[in-house]
Amino acid sequence: MTMRITVDHDKCCGIGNCTMTAPAVFDQDEKDGTVILLQPSPPAEIHDLVRRAVGVCPCEAITVDE
Repeated sequence: MTMRITVDHDKCCGIGNCTMTAPAVFDQDEKDGTVILLQPSPPAEIHDLVRRAVGVCPCEAITVDE
């Protein structure tokens, strides 16, 4: 199964929950803390982590298409 992640930088509030939940997929910009997408199509073995990261984003800035 292919997963495609997109992030809305305008919605991101820089909390960092995504980075703590799935650090292989998300990072934070050093200037403003907003999300940086490292892997727009992560491997299947970390899909559950990505789903958790989406669930803990208070700003709903991450979208996943499967």
